[in-house]
Amino acid sequence: MKDRFRVVPAAYLILRRDDHVLLQQRSNTGYRDGYWAAGAAGHVEQGESVWRAACREAFEELGVEVEESNLEPLTTLHRTSRDADRRHSDLDERVDFFFTTQHWKGKPRTMEPEKSSGLDWFALDELPEPVVPHELQVLMALRAEFHGSGEIPAIMTHGW
Repeated sequence: MKDRFRVVPAAYLILRRDDHVLLQQRSNTGYRDGYWAAGAAGHVEQGESVWRAACREAFEELGVEVEESNLEPLTTLHRTSRDADRRHSDLDERVDFFFTTQHWKGKPRTMEPEKSSGLDWFALDELPEPVVPHELQVLMALRAEFHGSGEIPAIMTHGW
């Protein structure tokens, strides 16, 4: 039996130091190259919890160890993008689980230089340009919450 549709889950981990976040500049990935993105992110593998995926990605991409107990859920983002040439085609749907932490072991560094052309800390009020659009939406909500001018919704949408 063919799947009706497939939703792809991903885990994102935003390392924080007060009002600063660690971002990585994408390179040679085929998706939003040149854009800044969460320091660690990736697809949840079969049989893996989203919590474990966030910790694994932190180790694989940044060389830091994060315990699941130190992950703080930030938001869940249900997003879609439509193929501009085929407006009535199947939707590309994703569910992104965003976490943050201020506790890790090791010094963050670029572990996949073939996929990254930069890694740096940025103040939430001074984010670089460009940032991957759906990630920017989450970072803007985080900034508003940090300044006391808003709360991060438990569930957000993008592209609908």
